[in-house]
Amino acid sequence: MSQPSGILIGKGEENVFLNPRFANRHGLIAGATGTGKTISLQVLAEGLSRIGVPVFMADIKGDLTGISKPGNPHPKVDERIAKIGIDDFRFEGCPTVIWDLAGERGHPVRATISDMGPLLLAQLLELNDTQEGVLNIAFKVADEQGLLLLDLKDLRAMLQYLGENSKTLSNTYGNVSSASIGAIQRQLLVLEQQGADQFFGEPALDLWDFMRTGANGYGNINILAADRLINTPRLYATFLLWLLSELFENLPEVGDMEKPRLVFFFDEAHLLFNGASKSLVQKVEQVVKLIRSKGVGIYFITQTPLDVPESVLGQLGNRVQHALRAFTPRDQKAVRTAAETFRQNPNIDTAETIMQMGVGEALVSVLDDKGIPTIVQHAIIRPPQSRIGPLTEAERSDILRTSPFAGRYDNLVDRESAYELLQKRAVNAATEAAEQEAEAAAQKAERRTNNGARRVADREPEADSLLGSIGETFMKNAVKAATSSAGRRIGTQIVRGLLGSLFKGR
Repeated sequence: MSQPSGILIGKGEENVFLNPRFANRHGLIAGATGTGKTISLQVLAEGLSRIGVPVFMADIKGDLTGISKPGNPHPKVDERIAKIGIDDFRFEGCPTVIWDLAGERGHPVRATISDMGPLLLAQLLELNDTQEGVLNIAFKVADEQGLLLLDLKDLRAMLQYLGENSKTLSNTYGNVSSASIGAIQRQLLVLEQQGADQFFGEPALDLWDFMRTGANGYGNINILAADRLINTPRLYATFLLWLLSELFENLPEVGDMEKPRLVFFFDEAHLLFNGASKSLVQKVEQVVKLIRSKGVGIYFITQTPLDVPESVLGQLGNRVQHALRAFTPRDQKAVRTAAETFRQNPNIDTAETIMQMGVGEALVSVLDDKGIPTIVQHAIIRPPQSRIGPLTEAERSDILRTSPFAGRYDNLVDRESAYELLQKRAVNAATEAAEQEAEAAAQKAERRTNNGARRVADREPEADSLLGSIGETFMKNAVKAATSSAGRRIGTQIVRGLLGSLFKGR
C-alpha cells in the first residue's frame, strides 16, 4: 500500500514507512527460519509495485507467486489491520511475470557465455587460479579472432582449439596446459548435467523487460522460479550476480530519484558469499556501492547479518530484523552483531528483543528524509494485500499465457558462433591438407614416370653396343677356331654357315 509518507512496513511506537527516495540505498531482511521474513519481503515488494517500481525476486520456497492474486480475509489479518490502524486496506494482486532458468515453470532466462565473462564463470565452475587463467586466455583469443562464445558448446570448442594450438598460444599468452583444459571441460560437463545448458544461449534476456509496468501503472513483479534451482546453489548465486553486474554495466547514471528504477531482492543471500573468492567479493562490494546511482536497490534476505560481509553490510541502510535464536556461540555473536548495527532506541534492549520477538514481529530501522537511519523500533509487520502462498498450476499457466513476453524467449536460437566457425576451420584445414597430399602424390608419381622413361632411353644404346661387342668377339673366336688344326673342319662349317646367313642371296 502506498501512502504519502512512503511504503508502510508496520507499527512500533509509531508507523514505520520506507521512504521511496532512499529505497535504492539497499536493505537487509534477516531472521531465523519461520519468523516471517517472506511476509516482510512480500509487503515491501507489493508496496514498491504500487508506487510504480518494478521488482525482481527469487522464489526459493515456491510460495511467492500468490502476490499476483488478491489476498483472502482472515480474522488474524483483520486483527492486525485494526491494531496498526490501516483504514484503506483492500485485497489486491500485483502484475506478475514468472521466469525460470530451465524454461519449465516460467519464461526462459538466458545469457551468453560472453555476457557471463570469465570471472563469474570461474566462480561457477569452482576453478583454481591456474584454470581461471586458462579460461581468461580462451576469452581473450575468442575476442581477438572474432569468435562468439554463446553457449557451452562454443566454450568447449574454444578450449579444444586452445589445446590443439597450445604451443603456439603459450608463447603469447602464457602456459596453456592440457591438464587445466581437461579440468575445465569436466566442470562444464557437470554444469551441463545440472541444467546450465538451458541457461546459456540466445535469445538473451533484455534487462529492460524487468523494468516495465503493468495494469494501473503498478510495477511488474518479476519472480524467478528458484525452488528447483536452489538445488544447484552455485548456479543460482552466479546467475543473480550476473544480473546485478549487467544492470550495473548497462544502466545509465540517474543520480537521486524520487523512487528507484528497479528493486532487487536476493533471497538466501549467504549462497552468494559462501566460498566466494576475494576478487568476487570485491566485485559484489563495488556493485552494491555504485549501483544505487543507477537507480537500483538491492535487498538481501538471509538468516543472520553474519552471512553478509561487513564491507557489504555497511552499505545496507534499511533493516528489518526478525527474531534470532541464540543456541550456540555463533548464534550469540549473530545476535550481538544484529543489535549493534541498529541506531539504538533508549526504550528497548535491542539484543534481548531480538531473541524474544514472535512471528510477524521485527526490529525495523529505515532512512529518514535526510538519509539518516531512524532509531530502531520493535514493530509488528503489516499483512500483505496479496495472497499468501503459491498459485495453482492452472493460475500459473494463465499468467504465462497472458504475459506480455509470451513466445518472446521460448524458442532457442543457435546462430553461427565459435563452435560452427572452428568446425569450418577444421574442415577447410583437412580439405586443404588432403589436396596438398594428393598434389604431392601426383607430383611424386610423375617424377617416377619421367625417371623410368629416362632409364629406358639410356639402356637402348648400351644394348646395341653390347650386342656388337658380343658379335665381334664371337667372330674372332670362330676365325681363330677355324685356323686351328684341331677345329679346322668344324670352324669351316661354322664360318660357312655364318657367312651364308649373312651374305645369303649375294
